[in-house]
Amino acid sequence: MVLVIYVCPNFTANAVKFIDVLSGLAGVRFALVSQEPTVFLPPDIQTRIAGFRQVPDVFDADLITAAATSLRDELGAPVHRLIGAVEALQVPLSTTRVRLGIAGMNVETALNFRDKQRMKDLFRQAGLPCARSREVHGRDEAAAFAAECGFPVVVKPPAGAGSLSTFKVGTPGELDAALAAMPGVSALLEEFVVGTEHSFDTFSLNGQPVYHSLSNYYPNPLEVMREPWIQWQVVVPREVELPQYDDIRQAAFRTLQTLGMGTGISHLEWFRRPDGSLAISEVAARPPGAQFMTLMGRAGEFDAIGAWARLVIFGTFEQPRRQYAVGSAYLRGQGHGRVRAVHGLDVVQREVGHLITDFKIPHIGQEAAGNYEGEGYIILRHPETEVVRQALSRVVSVVRVELG
Repeated sequence: MVLVIYVCPNFTANAVKFIDVLSGLAGVRFALVSQEPTVFLPPDIQTRIAGFRQVPDVFDADLITAAATSLRDELGAPVHRLIGAVEALQVPLSTTRVRLGIAGMNVETALNFRDKQRMKDLFRQAGLPCARSREVHGRDEAAAFAAECGFPVVVKPPAGAGSLSTFKVGTPGELDAALAAMPGVSALLEEFVVGTEHSFDTFSLNGQPVYHSLSNYYPNPLEVMREPWIQWQVVVPREVELPQYDDIRQAAFRTLQTLGMGTGISHLEWFRRPDGSLAISEVAARPPGAQFMTLMGRAGEFDAIGAWARLVIFGTFEQPRRQYAVGSAYLRGQGHGRVRAVHGLDVVQREVGHLITDFKIPHIGQEAAGNYEGEGYIILRHPETEVVRQALSRVVSVVRVELG
């Protein structure tokens, strides 16, 4: 039995999925560090936890180190793996690994993925295609970049994730407002890339890609955040191995090599410009959110979370066979306040119910999420990609989540 410590801030629905899989793995003694008490977990999961530490801030490397040391001493075994699925945890986790001699991603590599300007500098040094960018510390530096690059530009935190605190600005006034909304003293400004947006997710073992998936966004998340009426859609095509994806496949694998990816999963976001060229946006060294693990799993008929867990804990990976195209329609509330009603579900069930594999229907009284994922989702699957694409379009055209 190996001792594995999992760190997560809160017991969200997604976090519970990961905890459930990890705590049920054969050959693993599972320990947990979180900001919330385990009473919030389902009882059957609680019985599988060998050790637990509650800390006030899981993003503090000193607190993680103290918790991991305490669990190691209590359970009388060396810590085999210290892992977490949240992007902001990757640097403090790597810091603790180095301090305690735990195998896994080191601090320098974690910073390559977490510090977006550092990442872009490495991209440019390696000749990888990416948007122009600059980390700025104040209005004057920001205005200089905007004058050089031209409006519109994208403003984001240097260590952001998931389009949070990310803005497309088209005027000096909008730029000032976006800078004022940044959580820190600096901001990352990027050229606004025109084109279609996609992701590229890779399972890697000892620096070598062993499986990958590709997703198409309809439209890009930044546009979704700017237009409250838009329902986001993501399609994972079955035909990932086609020659039309050779350029991003090669670029993605070079990107992971440049950043130092060892063993784990990565989530790369990229654009296809109207002229066909690529622009890599950024890469995260953690499992993707927004139900992407479910989408990958449904496409290849495998447990993607379990595959990630066995990969990072035991260094093993069984190659799944891609059989389906999969897509998700994210149900985003219209209006303001809480969910008052959900319309159109009867039409969806009647017309495309046979394609549905997973769903989360917003419940009455639920608070609006305020992000591009919305309040729920419906996942569809079929061997033909175009069937999935058309069915998703139908879902977002008839389902309406009413807020009020």
